[in-house]
Amino acid sequence: MAAVSGAWSAFVDWYYALPPIILVPVAGLLKVLAVFGFIVLNVLILIWLERKLSGKIQSRLGPMRVGRPHGWAQTIADTIKLLVKEDIIPRGVDRWLWVLAPAVVFTPALMVWVVIPFSQNWIVSDINVALIYVAAVSSLAILGIFMSGWGSNNKWSLYGAMRAAAQLISYEVPAVLSLVGVAMIAGSLSLQGIVAAQHRVWFIFLQPLGFIIFLISTMAELNRTPFDLTEAESELVAGFNTEYSGLRWAFFFLGEYANLLAASAIAATVFLGGWSGPFLPGIVWFILKTYFFVILIMWIKWTMPRIRIDQLMDVGWKFLIPLSLANIALTGLVLLVV
Repeated sequence: MAAVSGAWSAFVDWYYALPPIILVPVAGLLKVLAVFGFIVLNVLILIWLERKLSGKIQSRLGPMRVGRPHGWAQTIADTIKLLVKEDIIPRGVDRWLWVLAPAVVFTPALMVWVVIPFSQNWIVSDINVALIYVAAVSSLAILGIFMSGWGSNNKWSLYGAMRAAAQLISYEVPAVLSLVGVAMIAGSLSLQGIVAAQHRVWFIFLQPLGFIIFLISTMAELNRTPFDLTEAESELVAGFNTEYSGLRWAFFFLGEYANLLAASAIAATVFLGGWSGPFLPGIVWFILKTYFFVILIMWIKWTMPRIRIDQLMDVGWKFLIPLSLANIALTGLVLLVV
């Protein structure tokens, strides 16, 4: 313990001794590495958690043998297996699009965390248009998915990518509109400002319709059941990632769970008061609320059947968008009266 404390003190002394021109990029790099480590650690936990939760729902045990208790090391073993698998690039693919696609899918999930507040002081950058930044960045993942579908030279991959594009366009609109009511009440687009505006009552109670629209739209954007039509195994083999294996497939998997974690953190920040709460430190409240949404989305996934593509489009265009516009009008009317 004394050795760790000494090493930490030496690091702090070295850090503050750096000249300002070097201190700024070093600080930025350390924040990115800290966020990346937080995401990877939580993705490992989420994969294990979903396996155990799905096993419980389906009356089976889930992983039990690799790591005791309850197979906690199974995800680590699977990760090592993926990292050491042979790197296969199929013949006929568009090499650059195909190779870069997994990184393009994962990068937006990392960029979203720049503006998410972990606590009152733990935030990479508290920009005043954070809500717009989140909406803009989160929609970039579709570029990577379409790159993978187009570059794979495989009809199932292309079908999956085209479905993903249609799905994201259809549900990005109501997802963004559902947050407009929150911004109107908070009077701010900063996520720290939105958290501060919920010190008396969480916005899930003031914006119940907006929360339901946001939850449904987010699940569709995450490609989670009942909206997992982009990877529907019975129709498209594995959709846009059919031709991927090993490390590149692992990046798609990492991106899927990183997006789940980011979407849950945004929901916890916008509708459940973020890091605010009594007795416990802010970071503890933030993680508890984030994992509440993670478990809720996992529970819905393993409970609901997959819907058809026409039903998916109908829900988005005929119900969610009109309801989100009505929610904005109702919120504006209430703010005028009150």
